[in-house]
Amino acid sequence: MHGIRYDAMHDEFIVPNQFAQAILVFRGDANGEEPPIRIIQGPLTQLHDPDRVDVDPVNNEILIPEDDKILVFPREASGNVAPIRVLSSTGNTLGELNTDPIRNLLVVGGSSRTGARREHALMTFPRTAQGDVQPRTMITGPNSGFHSGARMAINANRGLAFGTVRGNQVASDESYVGVWSYAEDNGDAPPRWTIGGPGGMLRQPRGVTLDPKNKTLIVSDKYLNAVISYYFPEVF
Repeated sequence: MHGIRYDAMHDEFIVPNQFAQAILVFRGDANGEEPPIRIIQGPLTQLHDPDRVDVDPVNNEILIPEDDKILVFPREASGNVAPIRVLSSTGNTLGELNTDPIRNLLVVGGSSRTGARREHALMTFPRTAQGDVQPRTMITGPNSGFHSGARMAINANRGLAFGTVRGNQVASDESYVGVWSYAEDNGDAPPRWTIGGPGGMLRQPRGVTLDPKNKTLIVSDKYLNAVISYYFPEVF
């Protein structure tokens, strides 16, 4: 299992399971060999290879990106249930996903095809969009630095997205975490900040999260086998 989200409002963990083609929900204080309290699974769900997940506790929804689609379920759904909405986007691959309930946006990392070329892209869609919809905004291009494989977190209060970017090698001192303004920028917009980069500590960042209370950015690095915290008050 690669993705996980914690719903602090309802004290629950949501985890996608690729092999079971299922979404598992556990109590926040689950411990030991404890079964999930809810499972979304079955042919009606349209789940094929769920790898990442987001939860919107304000609007009571669980959202699953699946290649060129985003499947949306009620937060309390269980069993073989159909999505309440399906967002697709012709020409775009939809990957890492975060929900901004303040601006009613989906913030999606993925890629976009223009002719024969496919470009990395940080996209936004209206939160309730369904059917075949093109992005509302798209940060993409050589100056943007965004990478479609980025693991992401957002600060919805500031409209900022944080994404992991690795260099051309498996582990590289060119790796960094970029910070983009999805609320204000569009097109070939560079990151507002970069953490790491040439000569920096990061080598193979694989996960990123935020600690708003302590104004801290937290990054996991596979190569270093470490969790690194940066005090970063400018983004909070």
